[in-house]
Amino acid sequence: MDHKPLTNKALDLVATRFRLLSEPVRLRILQTLQGREQSVGALVDELGLQQANVSKHLQQLHQAGIVARRREGLQVFYRIADPSIFELCDLVCGSLAEQLESELGAVRGHVDES
Repeated sequence: MDHKPLTNKALDLVATRFRLLSEPVRLRILQTLQGREQSVGALVDELGLQQANVSKHLQQLHQAGIVARRREGLQVFYRIADPSIFELCDLVCGSLAEQLESELGAVRGHVDES
């Protein structure tokens, strides 16, 4: 399958998406939201983080279209808006697992030779 080169604008968007996913707190938030909607307060409690920190990360994820939000009275609830984000995470995790398994096999082979 042939792939056309991405424009500079498209590359900027891809880089932005990867920058968003480079923060472990944002990954923890996404993992917590996977399959369920939660209020900011519930996320704060579950993650054990400060509300200002969670809110800042949620805002960034919302601006990127990764999460959606709705207001109910004084509470704001967040949910995953772009479930393809988990496909990307699965690809990365699968690749890392293969790499770690290969490295572990090399270490085991080295130990067996000793």
